[in-house]
Amino acid sequence: MAQNSRISWTSATWNPVTGCSKISLGCQNCYAYKMALYLQSIGAAHYQKGFKVALHEDALSIPLKWKSPKLIFANSMSDLFHEKVPLSFLLKIFETIKNTPHHKYQILTKRPERMLELNDKLSWYDNVLMGTTIESAEYLYRLDLLKKCSAKTKFLSLEPLLSNLKNLDLKGIDWVILGGESGENARPMQKEWVLDIKKQCQEQKVPFFFKQWGGRDKNKGGNLLDGQKIQEYPFILRESTLFDLDNLN
Repeated sequence: MAQNSRISWTSATWNPVTGCSKISLGCQNCYAYKMALYLQSIGAAHYQKGFKVALHEDALSIPLKWKSPKLIFANSMSDLFHEKVPLSFLLKIFETIKNTPHHKYQILTKRPERMLELNDKLSWYDNVLMGTTIESAEYLYRLDLLKKCSAKTKFLSLEPLLSNLKNLDLKGIDWVILGGESGENARPMQKEWVLDIKKQCQEQKVPFFFKQWGGRDKNKGGNLLDGQKIQEYPFILRESTLFDLDNLN
């Protein structure tokens, strides 16, 4: 339920919750859905329900066992703010976060509406980075909802980027991650979208992390933008001497 990660903007994943349901365009080719069905097929204990939402009490203590600091993506195989994740279980997750201040936790949701419903019931510890996904202009409203969250550090994941995002107001946003879709049915991402968003980040002095071009073979597409690797990080990570940001993976 936890492992070192190949995701370039984190170092480990932690999944006290697995399973989700598709709610927007970015979910169409969900990697977690495919992975969950595969893990179910080989009898993985926490995936007996496939991609149906499941809570795993035995996974709650895993970060406590990691003595060296990690940058942890929680949850890579679900959405912590799915309506089937009860507040009582979220409180247990946040208790683990509280008890491991040497780690930093990246939480990413496509459900910022529920995040806001529970905002005042959760303790937003300083080691939490709270983000939302915006895959196309249709979901720009998620940006405004994220800004209302009480988390100290907020970020956007523009992945898979399916359209340009004009006139982004990034006030209060600490980090932007952008990437194209990968896999057999990957939808194309246009270079002009990437360059325009990069320019907006530069103008508003927001760290910009270009993850990948994507495509059917993401390794072939690479992660260079005009010949450069652009992987900037927010202050909360740059100020720390605990993470080697150039060699997360």
